[in-house]
Amino acid sequence: AASGGGGRFSMPASGAIIRVYEKGKNDGIDIAAPAGSPVKAAGKGTVAAITRDTAGTPIVVLRHDGGLMTVYTGLDGLDVAKGDSVSTGQSLGKAGNGGFVHFEVRRGFDSVDPEDYLN
Repeated sequence: AASGGGGRFSMPASGAIIRVYEKGKNDGIDIAAPAGSPVKAAGKGTVAAITRDTAGTPIVVLRHDGGLMTVYTGLDGLDVAKGDSVSTGQSLGKAGNGGFVHFEVRRGFDSVDPEDYLN
């Protein structure tokens, strides 16, 4: 278990963190990302699911070793499909028009602070 930012995941987008994790209010972090900028897999894993939110925006869920999952929202135009194996830094798609990408790390169904896992 990594802590203190010595983590096993890479930032999925290159922007600054504009909203921090707050359990029960923001179950991940929001990263500034101009529309069309790349969104990358934070770590090696498998695409466990691709769903859509109420606005039709894709939600990508990756399953990683150690019982961890990462969740990505705010994307537009996906480069992956359910069941794909992805490597760290592989493109998942592009950032949508919202100006940010939402990123979560989950252990089972519980959200954890993504910043504790980022390197």
